[in-house]
Amino acid sequence: MMKKIDIHLHVALEDCARIYNHVKFSGCAAMKEHLSQLGIVHAVIMSLEIQDDAMISNHAAAEIARRFPETYSWFCNIPTGVKEPYSYLKRMKEQGAKGLGEWVTHLPLTHPYMEEIMGACEDLELPILFHISPEPENQYGIIDEPGLFLLEEALKKFPRLMMIGHSQPFWYEISKNRTENEKERQGYPEGPVEAGGRLIDLMDHYPNLHGDLSANSGGNAIMRDPQFGLDFMEKYQDRLFFGTDMANISMEFPLGRWLDKKAETGKISKEAYSKICAKNACKRILKETMRNV
Repeated sequence: MMKKIDIHLHVALEDCARIYNHVKFSGCAAMKEHLSQLGIVHAVIMSLEIQDDAMISNHAAAEIARRFPETYSWFCNIPTGVKEPYSYLKRMKEQGAKGLGEWVTHLPLTHPYMEEIMGACEDLELPILFHISPEPENQYGIIDEPGLFLLEEALKKFPRLMMIGHSQPFWYEISKNRTENEKERQGYPEGPVEAGGRLIDLMDHYPNLHGDLSANSGGNAIMRDPQFGLDFMEKYQDRLFFGTDMANISMEFPLGRWLDKKAETGKISKEAYSKICAKNACKRILKETMRNV
């Protein structure tokens, strides 16, 4: 089993009773032990758009990384309506942020404010890890339509910007789908992946698009059709990242153990396995070599 880097973790400065998006948050010390038990040697904290809570803010994420630099790095977030996104994000990078995420600002990707943020991140070399909203009425996640056509416009307009996709509506597009039903976009499809998925086309044409395999969304996309998932990981091994999307120590997602089993039985190449589990994160996000992976 290879030691892993988790590129998508939610954690609070201390145990946090507050519920955000229906989830409670464990403190960084307790989560550190939980990560160790799962074979995760380093994790990237996703800050939250709400910045008025000291436990889950940019400030908290930076402080956690300061306390436990061997275990945590962090992505910043940007509150909706910040008047000078470039200056704000530059300040976050100077404070140690490795990227922007989890980006959930509830506007279409083609909105001028969203494009200003993407342009700033491109100039500052800050990757964006984004969560797509399943429906216009849902206030959690950037807005795109079935087929991810707004994402394609962003990928074209900002070719030097690393964009890391996440959430059910993003991974829904791995298969050629028969419906554009919003409820199905929010779900976890079962059974074989049908050739012709829109996400495959985007991955083939836009090298700045990457995939976050965290949560049941990314995990399900890979595991629902095992041979397809293995082939997908081999083909795009340089642009995929292991993650969990955990927020408290009661959580554990199955993809990590599934990857380990496939590596042990030779179903996935050692090269693809090592890149997805840790090496891509070291090279592309942390931009350093970690001795313990």
